[in-house]
Amino acid sequence: MSQHAEPTPGRPSHGGDGPRAQRPGDRTSGWVTSGVVFAGVLLLLSGALAVLQGIAAIAEDDVYARIGTYVYEMSLTGWGIVHVVLGALVFVTGYGLLKDMTWARMAGIVLASLSLIAQFLFLPYSPVWSVIMMAIDVFVIWALASRQDSSART
Repeated sequence: MSQHAEPTPGRPSHGGDGPRAQRPGDRTSGWVTSGVVFAGVLLLLSGALAVLQGIAAIAEDDVYARIGTYVYEMSLTGWGIVHVVLGALVFVTGYGLLKDMTWARMAGIVLASLSLIAQFLFLPYSPVWSVIMMAIDVFVIWALASRQDSSART
C-alpha cells in the first residue's frame, strides 16, 4: 500500500507534469511575463506622452479646441497640470515595473485606472487620442491584474 503525501506548499509536485511544468497563471509563464513587460513599456510611453500632452495644454491654450458647455469642464491649464502630474507618476511606475519592483504592480493598476478616468473626462478636447489612451490603460490594467505571484496561487 503506497502512501500519497500532499505536496508541501512552495515545493513542486512530482506528478505527471514534472517538477518544472508551467501552469496558465504561473508567474514564469511566457505570456504573463511578456504582458507585464509590455505593460511597463506602455506605462513608460504613455506617461511621457501624457507629460507632453499636459505641457501643450499649459503652454498654449490654442493647441486644443475650445468646447462649449461640458459637465466636467476645467480650464486647459488645469487639465495640463493633471496630465503632467499623472504622466510623471505613470512614467515612474512603468520604470518600476521594468525593474520588477513589488510596489509597481499595484501602483500601475491604480494609476492606469486614474489615467483611464482622466482620459474619459478629456474626451471633448482630444477625442481620438483619448480613446487610444483609454484602450492602452485597459490593456495595462488587464496585464497587471492577470499576473499571479506564487504565494497567491492555491
